[in-house]
Parts: sequence; structure tokens; C-alpha cells
Amino acid sequence: MIQAMRMGSIELHTRVSLKKNRLGDPRRQLRTMRITVVGTGYVGLVAGTCFSEYGNKVHCVDIDEAKISKLKQGILPIYEPGLSEMVVSNYAKSRLHFTTDLKSAVEDSDIIFIAVGTPDSGDGKPDLSGVLTVASKVGEYLNDYKVIVTKSTVPVGTADQVRAAATRTAKHPFDVVSNPEFLREGRAIDDFMEPERIVVGCDSERSAAMMKELYNPFVQETGNPLIVMSIRSAELTKYACNAFLAMKISFVNEVANLCDALGANYLDVRTGMGTDSRIGKKFLNAGIGYGGSCFPKDVRALSSFAEACGLKIPLFDEVEGTNEKQKARLVDKILKHYGNVSGKVFAVWGLAFKAGTDDMREAPSLTILNRLADLGATIRASDPVAVEVARPHLRDSITYGEMYSVIEGADALLLLTEWPAYLEPDFKRMKSLLKEPVIFDGRNVYPPQSLKKMGFQYQGMGVA
Repeated sequence: MIQAMRMGSIELHTRVSLKKNRLGDPRRQLRTMRITVVGTGYVGLVAGTCFSEYGNKVHCVDIDEAKISKLKQGILPIYEPGLSEMVVSNYAKSRLHFTTDLKSAVEDSDIIFIAVGTPDSGDGKPDLSGVLTVASKVGEYLNDYKVIVTKSTVPVGTADQVRAAATRTAKHPFDVVSNPEFLREGRAIDDFMEPERIVVGCDSERSAAMMKELYNPFVQETGNPLIVMSIRSAELTKYACNAFLAMKISFVNEVANLCDALGANYLDVRTGMGTDSRIGKKFLNAGIGYGGSCFPKDVRALSSFAEACGLKIPLFDEVEGTNEKQKARLVDKILKHYGNVSGKVFAVWGLAFKAGTDDMREAPSLTILNRLADLGATIRASDPVAVEVARPHLRDSITYGEMYSVIEGADALLLLTEWPAYLEPDFKRMKSLLKEPVIFDGRNVYPPQSLKKMGFQYQGMGVA
């Protein structure tokens, strides 16, 4: 049922043009390349599928037999618009293969991508045990020269550890390359197929030539660069990009909080900032903080790297601390409005940390809803795809339903994720269903003045 719902929502949410016949595209490789991607999580599955879309032979490897079995049936472990359709198509054409047999996959490949998880080990440092275990096994299974690529987000110096782990078991030559991903959840296929840039860190001309050949179709038409640099520079680039964007989000959220205190309108401030070419318009939306698998983990990792080098860089810690406080900011607004929320009923639109994904990792909704539930509020939530993923992380008292059913009789609506279905709702219907026409907009997606004219009480982030 869930899979069918997800498949049905692909056309609504994806921006990717799947009308192109990639095999007939002039950008495809001059020869079919043989690729193994180890790890079928978010990065690995997207990468493997997109490589196969250009006619490459791709083995996606995972130790989880149940996951591999489901993938062969077209059942994906993640939600990403357009991905399921591409997986099914390329698997049916025998360009995309799913297996637990790493040995056979490595032997049949020219390039092996390591895309296994690097979870936070608890002290801000990524856990590299999975990456190094795979590297050792890949070294053991080499039957000719290969390129081993770290695709997972890994600390500076990881390539050295990968090389050492593979060398201990290898009987054939190989090169190690760093190729960080820059995928936005919800737009990953666009980002992979037509990237703004591709970063490749390598220390040999042979491996650089192979990576250029592989990625040539992805950059040829757009003219966007494939940037070759040192391995350590490539490893650091991913962290630097994510930390900078996280910093930008935390900064604008603090400005929005200042707008609340001073009676300014953040929407106007945002326009003034965004028209400055030195700042740009992207990542200026104030809200309830960032979440997901990348920004929180990567900011903490940068802080730990600095500490290990004997550097004190408080900015990184402040970015993360500001974000954690911002997640609770909406609750503070609600408490200020009501005083006591015990017995209040709140309808919630959106659970995922952002639209276009079912990812609940460090989603602001978890902080907001669990705190309200602990204060005695009744929560009724809706999300197009994330309910089942969210349920284990939320209080048992929280219930779930369709977007309009959850607001019937509710004291207020909390907008927490900017899903397309929530952007232009039937406001007259909303007003008739709510006990009181109150909206707390955690994403600043609704026009405040228009809603107030309709009789709604509206509170946004930095917008009253």
C-alpha cells in the first residue's frame, strides 16, 4: 500500500524529465563501463541507478538480503521522487543488478564505489568501520587494476585508510579516489544527472582519466565543471559546503527571531538580502531549523576535525547549537499564544525534515511534536510519505490521518513541512474545519496579510 502510494506521487513531485532516452543521448559513454556500488542506502541507490541510466552495467551490493530481495521486486528502502521508476526500468533492461555477492561484483567491475553509511559515532566523529571493512574485502577480491572510490561522506584522510585496508588484502594494483556527493533529498536525480559540478580527488592520471570518462555524459551538455583536485581537498570540500549552508540557515533563523523581537518582517528582510549578489537568494528561508542526514552530522564532524588538529573553531558549534534552539522556537510561540497547551488539539501538516523525502533523521517535527505531547497536547499529524518512518520516533499518543481530516475540530494548524499539497490548500474549508482559525507556519509558506483578511490568526517565523 505504501509503495503504491509512493509510486503514484512520483509525477506530482519530481522535476526530473524522464522522457529522455538516455541510451540515445549523445552524451552517453563511448563504451559501457562496469561499476559496483557497495551500499544501497540513499547515496548508493541513487548513484547506481543514475549510472545505469546511461547504459553502464551497475552492480548494487548490500549485505542485507531482505533489502536486495525487495529491490529486485522494485520495492525501495527510501522515498525519492522518480527513483522507483528508474530502478524498475533499468533492472528490467539488465543494466542494474542487485546482489549480496561482493566478490563477483568486484571481479566484474572497473570502478567500485563505497557508499555505505558513516553514522555519528557519538562524539561527532563518523564511524568508518563499514567503509574500511568494505575496502578490505574489495582489495581481497581484485582480479585486475581497479579504481576504488569513496562516495560516502568521510573525514579528511579516509582515503589513506581505505588504501591501507585494501593494500593488506590486494594482489593487484588499484587507485583510491574521493568523489563526494552533493545530492539534495527530493531532487537527487536532477542533481546527479545534471550536476552543478563534480568533484574528484585523485593522485594518478589513470584514475582521473577513468573518472572523467565515466562522468563525461553528466557534464557535457550543461558545460558545468568536473573539478579534479587532491584527495584531501575533495574530502574536505563536501563538509565545507554542507557546513556553510547550515551556517546560512542558522543565520537567517536568528535574523527572523530578531524580526519577531523588533517588529520587523523577515519576508521583507529576505528580499533585501537576496537581491545582494554577494549573498544570493538560496537558503534564505527562515523556519524551524534544518534536519536530515547531512547538515547536522557534517557540522559536528567539522568541529571534531578542528579539535583533533588542535584548532578551536567555535563557529561550528554555534551553528549546531542555534539550530537545536530553533527547533523549539515554534513551541515557544505556541506556548506564548495559549499559555497552557494541556488539552489543546493541534493538527500537523508535514513530518519529514523537508519536502520530497520520507527522511526523519533529526527532523524538527520530532522535537516540536514530542514536546507538545509531553505538555499534554493532543497531536493529529499528516504527511504524504513519512508517516510510517516517523511513527517509531514520535510519542504513542500521536495519531495520523489525511490532511483535512486531522484539522477537523483542532485548535490550530502547525505547518512543519513544505509539501506541494500543503502550499495552496482550500483555506475556506480549513477555516470551517478548525475549531479556531489559527495557523502556526513553521516554513513561512502562506501569505500573512491574505490569511488575516480571511479571518485567520497567523504566526510565521519572523512574520506576524
